[in-house]
Amino acid sequence: MDRPARQLVRRLLPFRRRPAAAPVAPPAFALPATSIAVLTEPAAFRRSLLQHITQARRRIVIVALYLQDDEAGRELMDALYAAHAARPALSIEVFVDWHRARRGLIGQGHSEGNAAMYRDYAARHGDGVAVYGVPVQNRELFGVLHLKGFVIDDTVIYSGASLNDVYLARHGRYRLDRYHLFRDGALADSMAAFVRHCFGDGDAVPRLDRPPLPSTRELQGAIRRLRQRLQQARYAVPDDPLGEGEVAVTPLVGFGRTGNELNETLLALLRGARRRVALLTPYFNLPRPVRAAVGQLLRRGCTIDIVVGDKTANDFYIPPDRPFSRIGLLPYLYEGNLRRFARAHQAHVASGQLNVYLWKHGDNSFHLKGLFVDDDCAVITGNNLNPRAWALDLENGLLLRDPAGLLHEQHQAEWQALLRHATRLDDYRALESPRSYPAAVRRTLRRLNRVRLDRLLNRLL
Repeated sequence: MDRPARQLVRRLLPFRRRPAAAPVAPPAFALPATSIAVLTEPAAFRRSLLQHITQARRRIVIVALYLQDDEAGRELMDALYAAHAARPALSIEVFVDWHRARRGLIGQGHSEGNAAMYRDYAARHGDGVAVYGVPVQNRELFGVLHLKGFVIDDTVIYSGASLNDVYLARHGRYRLDRYHLFRDGALADSMAAFVRHCFGDGDAVPRLDRPPLPSTRELQGAIRRLRQRLQQARYAVPDDPLGEGEVAVTPLVGFGRTGNELNETLLALLRGARRRVALLTPYFNLPRPVRAAVGQLLRRGCTIDIVVGDKTANDFYIPPDRPFSRIGLLPYLYEGNLRRFARAHQAHVASGQLNVYLWKHGDNSFHLKGLFVDDDCAVITGNNLNPRAWALDLENGLLLRDPAGLLHEQHQAEWQALLRHATRLDDYRALESPRSYPAAVRRTLRRLNRVRLDRLLNRLL
């Protein structure tokens, strides 16, 4: 087994030790509840993002998996360069995944990727927008930049969405995510400082808008140092006491299989739940510790609500009338996971203690993630709650503790908006049987099952 393969196996081995529980009340920023807003649809997210960019006076720091070379991506680039032209002292930095920026879309031919667009804008408009590529791992398969958040002056816009036509609801289709606004200078300072501290090493995080680009091989030593820094990285968070009308907000980072602050907090919240947990994930492929925690909660009598995208609402789904590609197998693997989970807990489903909702709205897709715990805690995150996020990708999230229930109405509005296009799964047999899958899907699944590669794929994808 070669070295990259050994490294991958070590990262994906099951947890051997129970992660330490997070503190009951971790350090947090105390924010007035009135400074937190929830947007419930992607068009509002797009309008808010563009409006804040237009009004920016000091800084814009954008972190996303990718900023796509399409109509929505170019609209955003135009807005960034226009903001700089209007206020030349405005600092504008964009951080995207290094590997994702330098390749074309899956299933398409060879391409220079989105980096070509960044270089074209810089050649035409000058140096006002700095676009950086962050190589979290040496290969995209082993992990990507999945950190999220847009810091614009003293506002943090947090969403698990990336930036392209479908995430920003262009051309009549959308990919639904969660969208939250936090108006707080200290929180914005902390999130911007984290990015600059971790990605400030120019050797590891090159400019994508300046040719020529180094090869990934040339960056290997710098990437190793970056990984070491990320494994120790934390947001700078005060220990503000909560006053009347305030909510505690704690930014969390997660990277790697051990010492992962975000993972440990998610598990501590699940294990400490008293009455109810609502879990959102776009790809039903829960890490083993999360599955175990959910099972413990059901045995203790807690109510569990899970919202997941229908197979056809998965962004990798290929309709049967279109040519099959192997990437289109993923929605069927996730549905198989869900079918086995629902079958194992059919008694809880029948009693109403476990409620699994399948989201589907036309040909739109589903990309929500996060937790609600006991009506007083919520986690907003880009973490997909799958083994890849748990062990390979660089993730972050915001923990909201709201003992006074000040955000209850906003959370309920978000939840009800989500359920408008969701159907409760009453029986695992209501999910499509693998025997009914398209012939190409059945053949590929049989080959994978024969050599047990489906289990490895579940850990990687």
